[in-house]
Amino acid sequence: MSFISAHKDTTGETGVRWGVEPICRVLSEHGELIAASTYYDTTARQQHPSGSVGPPLRDEMLKREIIRVFDGNFRVYGARKVWLQLNREGVRMARCTVERLMRELGLRGAVRGKRYRTTVPDPTADRPADLVKRRFDRLSPNRLWVTD
Repeated sequence: MSFISAHKDTTGETGVRWGVEPICRVLSEHGELIAASTYYDTTARQQHPSGSVGPPLRDEMLKREIIRVFDGNFRVYGARKVWLQLNREGVRMARCTVERLMRELGLRGAVRGKRYRTTVPDPTADRPADLVKRRFDRLSPNRLWVTD
């Protein structure tokens, strides 16, 4: 990594422009397999104060915040309200990130007005006999009465 950092010149001040990708390509031709993305990840990790970069650590921190807000509001807040509360508290993130993390955590807010189907008929169960042969045509008024 230090070799690439010492020899790269993206500004062109030395008159020769060597980017990270061409240096990695030449190193790979000589047996030192290194990808440009590895160089960029390593330099970004060194610049970051916690020593790591990327979503996994941030996601874990955000999951703790989401659980805190969700539990603090009687476990009824959905993704939108959790997102709004976190933004009010200064924790900035996209709403789709809150939705994704809540899905991963298995958290769902209370749903208003939606009916859930609680009874599902068994298609293999025996049905009562059809005593009227399902003949519901009207030949004349009051001729066939069906009741429960």
